[in-house]
Amino acid sequence: MVNIKSPLRLFIEDSLKELIRGFRRQRIKWRNAFLLGSIMTAIVVLLHTPTFSVFSDEEETESSSPIYLNGSLHLNIQIVSSDAKVENFHALRTRKPIVQLNASEASGTVISRKRRKRKKRKKTKDELILPDPPPAQPRVLSSSERRALSLPPKKALTYSKLEIQRAPEIINDTDLFAPLFRNLSVFKRSYELMELILKVYIYPDGEKPIFHQPHLNGIYASEGWFMKLMESNTQFVTKNPERAHLFYMPYSVKQLQTSIFVPGSHNIKPLSIFLRDYVNMLSTKYPFWNRTHGSDHFLVACHDWGPYTVNEHPELRRNAIKALCNADLSDGIFVPGKDVSLPETSIRNAGRPLRNIGNGNRVSQRPILAFFAGNLHGRVRPKLLKHWRNKDDDMKIYGPLPHNVARKMTYVQHMKSSKYCLCPMGYEVNSPRIVEAIYYECVPVVIADNFMLPFSDVLDWSAFSVVVPEKEIPRLKEILLEIPMRRYLKMQSNVKMVQRHFLWSPKPRKYDVFHMILHSIWFNLLNQNQTSFDDHNPDS
Repeated sequence: MVNIKSPLRLFIEDSLKELIRGFRRQRIKWRNAFLLGSIMTAIVVLLHTPTFSVFSDEEETESSSPIYLNGSLHLNIQIVSSDAKVENFHALRTRKPIVQLNASEASGTVISRKRRKRKKRKKTKDELILPDPPPAQPRVLSSSERRALSLPPKKALTYSKLEIQRAPEIINDTDLFAPLFRNLSVFKRSYELMELILKVYIYPDGEKPIFHQPHLNGIYASEGWFMKLMESNTQFVTKNPERAHLFYMPYSVKQLQTSIFVPGSHNIKPLSIFLRDYVNMLSTKYPFWNRTHGSDHFLVACHDWGPYTVNEHPELRRNAIKALCNADLSDGIFVPGKDVSLPETSIRNAGRPLRNIGNGNRVSQRPILAFFAGNLHGRVRPKLLKHWRNKDDDMKIYGPLPHNVARKMTYVQHMKSSKYCLCPMGYEVNSPRIVEAIYYECVPVVIADNFMLPFSDVLDWSAFSVVVPEKEIPRLKEILLEIPMRRYLKMQSNVKMVQRHFLWSPKPRKYDVFHMILHSIWFNLLNQNQTSFDDHNPDS
């Protein structure tokens, strides 16, 4: 008696043979093979179950709906009697089984879909995903703005300064969150004029690695990222120095330290002499420094030694605009109103600067009142640990985070689980913990006398942070507990809103940290402009 094989069994055998031939031609994709085997096993089990039947398209009823196994095979399954199963089995012998996708194609589709989902979950977990901004609507320029575009640089600055003083009042804005700003109207108008008018000339002189080679990771990455984005910018950069309002000296103090400083010498004077000679070269080769004695030139330095590398050139120290992370008001180098406080951002991955940022816990999942962990250098941190280490369960205060603690909860998890993140100064007044706290949606508590906070010319830091004088460290918990819960919730919400102004992106976005730094330099340049207002009007 001849044993006639069912069409479904023939299909399974053919599929297995094709799969084996594929194995011989190329490397085995075991995930696909396992998935296909699981699907075949499920079909056989269903086929031998007396209460299930596989129908063809002709036998489907309007009420029947397709069921997908792992999103691959399209089967129509209904509960029927044993007699109906036998009749439909004979019908299957005379036709091929109805399958929407070839099995190998279907399994490949499933794997691809799973990989995409897994990749998306990983991005959500590890990297802050910024939504694409809506397309910018072209702003209609007024007649005076159009004429201002043709003004010489000095007159354009005078026009901008007067326009900012006349800025119309803004209460609510769709782009910006008003409670974060000292004066939203002034900032908005100043930013608009910066985008419209500002041109920056970058000196091409200088050899790598000190010049034109940004250092993009670590705690001094801010100076490198600004250099990278400034030199690749097309909106603000001009090749014609006669049209420039600002002149950028593109060197890195981090690279200067690596190239020139002699370890163990405790002498940074050679770095200052190197910069003195560089500025003297510029003033000899170009007329622009001598024209203003350097007051329209700027540098960006995040290294702790940044302020001290300008000491050998009096005009560089006194006149140039210095964007410094080490914005110490007590050393006589940083001049408020002229110089710019640069945020110190710690970048772990230069290729993905937004990785491990954001996704902070909700307020209800922040049981720790205050947290700090770090090396014990400087005058403030030893005092902090003396009063609070192992003294209070609500105050998680450590030196370097102990291994037994870090195994249970990492440094980042501590920040995400704390209401307040303490940011005491180290050797210098600045600290990367301030921006780290903002990244993890933890209210920063700044403990550093004489520190000019970043962007304090436009941002109202009291809306999203707490500043505690060094002498008040013994009362730290009392000060934090005195803050009403309503105010804390508002500050924590504001931290989320201000986060966008401290983010580096490979492609700059409006109001991000790159534009905020550039705006602060522009804003301080306007404050220095002493041109008479008599010729401010472009119509004259």
